[in-house]
Amino acid sequence: MKDIDARGLACPEPVLRTKAALQEERPDRVRVLVDNAPSQQNVQRFLESQGFQTALEQAGADYVVIGQSDSMSSVQSQPAVETRGDAKKIMVMCATDRFGFGDDELGLKLMLNFLRTLKEMGDELWRLVFVNNGVKLTIEGSDVLEDLKAYESAGLKILVCGTCLDHFKLLEKKRVGETTNMLDIVTAMQLADQVINL
Repeated sequence: MKDIDARGLACPEPVLRTKAALQEERPDRVRVLVDNAPSQQNVQRFLESQGFQTALEQAGADYVVIGQSDSMSSVQSQPAVETRGDAKKIMVMCATDRFGFGDDELGLKLMLNFLRTLKEMGDELWRLVFVNNGVKLTIEGSDVLEDLKAYESAGLKILVCGTCLDHFKLLEKKRVGETTNMLDIVTAMQLADQVINL
């Protein structure tokens, strides 16, 4: 059993330490101790992407993610990313809930219209990523929540920064997308043919 104490570490350090331990030691079992829900979700999802069966335990205010190697699965070296043949892969990163600067009310309307119009990209729209203030578009009460849920149901992968949700105290209010970490976001940027930043 490989033990990793990742308490007090900011995203994406808990995932990076877990990844390094898997690459260096290739343990069959790993136990990762973290002190916040976004890190717990990110570490658990990462271990599962690497072929581990996971279990979660609570230790006071801390989380213990236990991973057991699944011998029937092949271990991958990167977070799982599906391939889409020859289609161009466009990643759209929303770092705000407003489009442009100036009038905030107009900026919000423009952002809502932009997100609702993204479907015009068709199959080229590959990832939709929300960071910083943009995570507020993924929570209950968001004016584009139903649009985002429709995108997700149609197969679009939506990534929502867990550190950002935690910072704004919105983790429990997120209603669409996968809580993610900076390692997944950087990996997606590397794999994308084009990144559009808002």
